[in-house]
Amino acid sequence: FLYRHIHSQHHRLVVPYTIGALYNHSFEGLLLDTLGGALSFLVSGMTARTAVIFFCFAVIKTVDDHSGLWLPGNIFHLFFQNNTAYHDVHHQLQGLKYNYSQPFFSIWDRLLGTHMPYHLVKLPEGGFEARLKKD
Repeated sequence: FLYRHIHSQHHRLVVPYTIGALYNHSFEGLLLDTLGGALSFLVSGMTARTAVIFFCFAVIKTVDDHSGLWLPGNIFHLFFQNNTAYHDVHHQLQGLKYNYSQPFFSIWDRLLGTHMPYHLVKLPEGGFEARLKKD
């Protein structure tokens, strides 16, 4: 129900690109981004300065995950399992119900059964493509 009526708006953009990271249903934006952010700020006891740094970092990470670019030396790809390729699987037709883990922890996908393994394929014309692993 939630995917069909709420999150599917985010998937109208078949190919992820940076600005599409924050393209979502207004209810999803209010509930997850606004209320979720406010709740995490209040529960964690962050200072205002720490919160600004953390939320800016989270938005940059989310935008990077939707960029579709696998750039050498990308610090997010070095430190996080869920990177551009990981989330690209979520935007493929066969991967819609997998690899959510936004913006930081892929452990939730493993615990909740929504993890989809993939591998990167180097394309002859340059660049990489995330492809689902066959069982």
